[in-house]
Amino acid sequence: MNGFTNNHDKPLRVLMFPWLGYGHISPFLELAKKLSQRNFVIYLCSTPVILNSIKKKLSPEFSPSIHLLELHLQTLPNLPPSHHTTNGLPPHLMNTLKEAFDLASPDFTLILKTLKPDLLIYDFLQPWAPKSAAELKIPAVEFISSSSTMTAYMLHEFNKPGIKFPFSSICYRDYEKARIEKQEASISVEKLEEDKRRVRECFYLSCDIVLIKSFKEIEGKYSDYITNLTGKKVVPLGPLVQEPTLEDSESELITWLNEKEKKSTIFVSFGSEYFLSKEDLVEIAYGLETSKVNFIWPIRFQKGENLELEEALPKGFFNRVGNRGKVFNGWAPQAKFLEHSSIGGFVSHCGWSSVMESMKYGVPIIAMPMHIDQPINSRLVEDVGIAVEVVRDSDGKLHREEVAAIINQVVLDKDGEFVRQKAKDMKEKLCIKGDEEIEQVAKELKKLCAKF
Repeated sequence: MNGFTNNHDKPLRVLMFPWLGYGHISPFLELAKKLSQRNFVIYLCSTPVILNSIKKKLSPEFSPSIHLLELHLQTLPNLPPSHHTTNGLPPHLMNTLKEAFDLASPDFTLILKTLKPDLLIYDFLQPWAPKSAAELKIPAVEFISSSSTMTAYMLHEFNKPGIKFPFSSICYRDYEKARIEKQEASISVEKLEEDKRRVRECFYLSCDIVLIKSFKEIEGKYSDYITNLTGKKVVPLGPLVQEPTLEDSESELITWLNEKEKKSTIFVSFGSEYFLSKEDLVEIAYGLETSKVNFIWPIRFQKGENLELEEALPKGFFNRVGNRGKVFNGWAPQAKFLEHSSIGGFVSHCGWSSVMESMKYGVPIIAMPMHIDQPINSRLVEDVGIAVEVVRDSDGKLHREEVAAIINQVVLDKDGEFVRQKAKDMKEKLCIKGDEEIEQVAKELKKLCAKF
């Protein structure tokens, strides 16, 4: 313990290395900000296109303690530097991006050798990163930016195949299983096994602990189950939600929201990496139109898909909706909208960052999970009582009537009072907790570095 005390005043230098998705870089950046205020110097390593997108989220106060390091990927066919991110990436190029990422392994090792950090914090798809760190005797810890629930579910599948997950409400519905099987059928068995091996390896290469963006009040039993299965201690990081910036408040959408009644409007968003099918988009549009609430809906299309909103949405949609809805193409300051007093519901795909933001701002969720971990997250937030899911039919199709009914229930109806109250209570709970988890994380990381 003495070594730990002697080094107390010397800042610990941490190299952070997230996967190339916005849902990954964002929590890594928030963790960097929190640690930089606790005697850590952070080097955040990613591709230029990703680093450019986060520069504006780093106020000058962080410049002495957070440094951005560029990792240049090879330009493979159909993968120019602007595609060195999963944000807006056409799904058929995902494997090409993973390949380019792997090919950058020697360059990353060079960064490690040159920088010689005290610690590496890495993500779920790059086992070569902690292996390089181990060779250089640098401790490495995995930061999992999905939920403890999803991590527990996945590790259970790895370690106890064929045995039912011990928490019965956490499961995939039949149509979700069918969709997963269909997706997996389009990938070679070798590729599939390779991806699973990577995820497993990244987890087990983590030194002593794993960091998960979570908190014990909602996921304690799933974190404990991870420890039971693997022997790794789960260190929760709290919600790690980015604070809205001042410039986000200067938009015409905020002006429009300011004119709306309290809790009268919903925010609709399906994240930065999922693109709605034509059928889903139409059913959601009709559901929003026939619901009784105002709405803000940023719609995103894949890079290179230059669709006009009028083409994508039902004919006459804008005329019928009038000033009740704001629909636009592109990015939206999600946290800024969710904290606004006029927002009374969040139509969400249940990506984990979005779930955490809705909890922090006390906004109940109208859940429309799409793929990967989203169905599991959706079951969790329904369990916790802060969401109601729009359940699809047995063929996995959304229905506009169900979309409208659940929106009205969560935002307006008497039988949605429970979920509204639960969301409000969750906001208060998180407000009281503050940075409780981060204090513990800082201690754990210092202890680990001292050990090495």
